[in-house]
Amino acid sequence: MLECGMLKRDKKALQKCSAILCKQMVVDEMLIQSLQAEDILTESMAESVMAEQTSQKRSWRLLLLLPKRGPKAFSSFCSALKDTEQPHLCDLLLQCPQTDLSEARIEVQSPVRSPLPHPTQEVIPAKRPRTLESMEVSLDTDSPITTPVSPCSHEFYLSHYQQSYQMNSSPRGLALVISNVAFDPLAAPDLDLRKGGEVDDEVLRKVFTELDYIVTVQRNLTAQDMRLCIESFSRRPEHRTMDSCVVCLLSHGVDGAVYGTDGQLLQLDWVFETFDNAHCPLLQNKPKMFFIQACRGEDMDCGVEQIDGPMRTCSPSCEQVDAGREGQGDASLIQRGDMGKPRIKLPQRSDMICGFASLKGTAAMRNTKRGSWFIQDLNTVLRLQAKDTHLADILVQVNGRIKQREGHAPGTAYHRCKEMSEFTSSLCKDLFFYPKHETHNHYVQLPD
Repeated sequence: MLECGMLKRDKKALQKCSAILCKQMVVDEMLIQSLQAEDILTESMAESVMAEQTSQKRSWRLLLLLPKRGPKAFSSFCSALKDTEQPHLCDLLLQCPQTDLSEARIEVQSPVRSPLPHPTQEVIPAKRPRTLESMEVSLDTDSPITTPVSPCSHEFYLSHYQQSYQMNSSPRGLALVISNVAFDPLAAPDLDLRKGGEVDDEVLRKVFTELDYIVTVQRNLTAQDMRLCIESFSRRPEHRTMDSCVVCLLSHGVDGAVYGTDGQLLQLDWVFETFDNAHCPLLQNKPKMFFIQACRGEDMDCGVEQIDGPMRTCSPSCEQVDAGREGQGDASLIQRGDMGKPRIKLPQRSDMICGFASLKGTAAMRNTKRGSWFIQDLNTVLRLQAKDTHLADILVQVNGRIKQREGHAPGTAYHRCKEMSEFTSSLCKDLFFYPKHETHNHYVQLPD
C-alpha cells in the first residue's frame, strides 16, 4: 500500500509553485497515464481528474491528490512533466527554492494565500476561478501609439453629415472610463492584479479627449460604486446638449458581467438598460458607445491551423508578448406638439454599439506593459482611421488586427494563444467622429 505522505521538501515545492502549475500545466491523458504507470494515481483518481472540464480544473484536482500519494509522487510527477514536453515546469519545481516567482514571464496571481488550491462552494458566483485574463505576455516594453488623431477634412464632413448621426456638438459628448486594476485581497482573493490596466485607461482618456470628449476616469470601484457612478453619469444634464456618449468598462469578468473590486458582479445588461430610451431620455436618438475589456469566460482560444495557410504567421502583431407589431397609420404618429396627439415611439433600446474584447466564453489578453490587446488596437485604429471611417467599420478593423495577434510564451501551454474581439450594434446610421472638424454655430456651452 502506498505511503500516505510526501516528503516535506517536495510538498513545499508543490505548494510554492501551485499557482503557476494551475495556470500553465497541461493535464492530458498522457500525463495521467504516466502517473498511473508509476502507481501514483489509481484508476478512480485518474477518472476524477480527467472528468474536470478544463485543463486548469484538472490541474487543480491533480495537485490536491499528489501530496497524499507517497514519497515518490514528486519525482514521478516531474518525470511525467518531462515526458509530456513540459520540462520548464519540472525545472520550476526542482529549482523552486531559488526561484523568484514574481519574475515569471507570464503574469501570475499575487501571493498564494493557501498552500494548495482548495474547493469552494458558491451559491452565487461572486468570485471566479483564475482565468486566462491574467495569462498575458509581458516581453516587450513598447508604449501604445500616440500618433495624433488624424483630422477629418471639411470635404468629407460635407459629403457625409446628412446621412450619419449628428456629431456637431463640441464637446462631442461625455465619456466615462471605469478601470478596476487592484482588487480587495480579502473580499476578492481570486481576482488578481490587472497589471497593465492602468495603461489602458490612460490610453482611452487620451484618445477620447482628442476626439473631443470630456473624459472621466474612475479606478478601483466596488460593484455598488460602479453602479452609482454609472447611474450618476447617465443622469448628467449635459447629455441634453451633446451628441453622443461613451462608456468603457475595464475589469475582470464573466459572460454578461464584470467584477467590482469587492468580487461582486455588475451585470452588463443593467448597464445597457441604464442608457436605454426609457431610462436615459436625454440620449434618445443619440449614439451610445460601450467598450468592454474583460474576460467573458475561462476558455483560452488556442487557435486552429489554417488550411493551405502559411506554416507560421509572420504578422508583426504577434506578441512577444423584436417584440411588438408595427403600428397602423404612420401619418397619425407624427408629433405635432398639440395635446391629444400620440407621440412618435422608440424601441426600448436603440442607437447603441458595444465592442467586446473577446468572444462569449473566452478569455481576454492583456499585455502587462502595453495594456490589453483590444484597447491597444482600438486606440490605434481610432487615431489613424476615425477621420473618415464610421465606428462599425473601425471595430471591423480592430477585429482584423486582433485576429492576427498571437501570444508568445515558448515552453508554456499559452504559446501562440489567440483572441477574437466582436461587437454588437443597434446603430441606425453611420457614426463618424469628425475629429478636429469645427462646425460653426454648433458649439455648446457647458454649465459652470
